[in-house]
Amino acid sequence: MTKFAYFCGHEQWQPEELVRHAVLAEESGFDAVVVSEHFHPWVDDASASGFAFSTIGAMAAATSKIEFATGVTTPLFRYHPAVVAQAAATLDRLSGGRFMLGVGTGENINEGPLGYEFPKYAERNARMSESLEIMRRLLDGEKLTYEGDYYETDRAKLYSPPLGPVPILMAAGGPKSATLAGQKAQGVVTSVKDPSETIERVIDPLRAAASEAGKPDPMILATRWSLFAANEDEAWDALYSWRGLRAPGRLEAVDPQTLRERADELPREEVLGRYTLVNSVEEIADAYRPLVEDIGADVVTFQMAALDQPALIERLGKEVLPLLRNG
Repeated sequence: MTKFAYFCGHEQWQPEELVRHAVLAEESGFDAVVVSEHFHPWVDDASASGFAFSTIGAMAAATSKIEFATGVTTPLFRYHPAVVAQAAATLDRLSGGRFMLGVGTGENINEGPLGYEFPKYAERNARMSESLEIMRRLLDGEKLTYEGDYYETDRAKLYSPPLGPVPILMAAGGPKSATLAGQKAQGVVTSVKDPSETIERVIDPLRAAASEAGKPDPMILATRWSLFAANEDEAWDALYSWRGLRAPGRLEAVDPQTLRERADELPREEVLGRYTLVNSVEEIADAYRPLVEDIGADVVTFQMAALDQPALIERLGKEVLPLLRNG
């Protein structure tokens, strides 16, 4: 049965507000929250940037049954993969076994500000291959001595281990990342625009790689961005903290000011055209139903912005989720 998650974006809301959103999501009937992990946000004029691992710890203390996933963290530069495994194990313990670790190859806006070089995808993918192995082996209880091309460990062990198996889900938008996820992770995090394209470029390669590696069917956590607004003016106001997300050079930028300036140079209609606009319960359900029926996602994540976010969370839980759960 499909689970439904609400996306908590550190790039817009301060961490204390996100904790309130998580509590409200649980009360409204969501099964999980997916929490973004960033050092810098997407714009510099209407934004936030809390430390996700701390926020999730506070969310775990404030809730009782909702699950958590990072959406996503990068275990390649700012954090050694063993440190990410340690964070995941601690969050799993603090939440009573409610944590999933979502990882990805990252963006320079989170690494460049701290002085790290942000290499091309081929190197980031190679680093991720090593990171997935290190994190999995540590989370599974091994005392690990590892010598790779990028990372080393010397008798590393998690002395506060997770309560149970922590799934590692890797972000993928194309076949290379999907293949690595199938080989070395337990599933994938994928953002869906065109479901048929996602199936061809992500889901099929993911499942083929997992099958070839003799692994169980991988988990699919699918997200979709949408804006809940009555018109384009409302949609633009709702998107304000995220308008740099689709700006040119998103992966390479270091300063949120740069992305804000690039986004504001674009016609507003062009920026809004990169998001799904919805203004009713039925339109929301129609936008996310393909993630359930076509993608067959294990977890469907509502990555949404609105002028009144708490009201949106309540409406999603009480009016939209029943439509999707009941078919």
